Amino acid sequence: MKILSLFCGCGGLDNGFINSGYKIIWANDFDKYAVETYKANFGNHVILGDINEIPLETLPEFDILIGGFPCQPFSMMGKEMGFEDTRGTLFFRIAEIVKYKIEQKQKPKVLVLENVRSLRTHDNGKTFKTIKNVLENELGYKVFDTVLNTADYGIPQTRNRTYIVCFANENAEFEFPNKMPLESTLQDLLENKVDKKYFLSDTILPTILSNGTGGYKAKSEIDLPVARPLCATMAKMHRACQDNYVTQEGRVRRLTPRECARLQGFSDEFIIPVSDSQAYKQFGNAVTVSVSEAVANSVKDTLKRLGEWNDD
Repeated sequence: MKILSLFCGCGGLDNGFINSGYKIIWANDFDKYAVETYKANFGNHVILGDINEIPLETLPEFDILIGGFPCQPFSMMGKEMGFEDTRGTLFFRIAEIVKYKIEQKQKPKVLVLENVRSLRTHDNGKTFKTIKNVLENELGYKVFDTVLNTADYGIPQTRNRTYIVCFANENAEFEFPNKMPLESTLQDLLENKVDKKYFLSDTILPTILSNGTGGYKAKSEIDLPVARPLCATMAKMHRACQDNYVTQEGRVRRLTPRECARLQGFSDEFIIPVSDSQAYKQFGNAVTVSVSEAVANSVKDTLKRLGEWNDD
């Protein structure tokens, strides 16, 4: 099955679908460093640029569209502006692409969209209601949605995300993947020897371990067995109530980019060609590979039941 991937980042969502037997024929992101990482791991079919500026007629024919459209407009970590934020309108660009393909008699069989958990409750549910209305009533898809947690799919990271899976076939009966037991901890994913630059200095350690100041206070904990959600701004080293820190050789340190990659389900063969700062951003924004693969397998099962799966 041929996939068009939007907002691909470093390729977490794509990686899961590739593992499940799909073929990514075209991908896009506007971050040049993310595209650099994607190319190093998946090939040159990724296009650098703003999807709003890419002519619809240049997009190839595909079976499935996947995309983790920008979440900042709906995230509790941001200002929660939703569709008032220009990044929020990128959902409507997805709709434009699908409408164009429908007009060309090339309606995608499936759409798989990913976003933050709070998308479902943003603006008292109005934002999500608008999205579902577009998908169901304007584009004609049968829509299934839920929240999936990375920790329920074999990776020790608490990361809840909204998944929206849409089928063109109204007879589709889709079930999201069953949870699987968590058999590892964050400590199992740590590297044995890391550069001294990842260890915290005695000067910054009290700030990192503090429970906050003023009107914002939260419990700071380190050495958690299940990691806190990775965030795109890890390079800034937030307090331990937000970021992940571990003890090694009697000293406290931050996670390395490779450890962050592991916490997103990427294999150790995954190439990290960018700086630590860019790597933290990419893995903080990434879709967890194991969750993506589980969803991809469930989509495949549904397409097979409908007689619509092909290996092309």
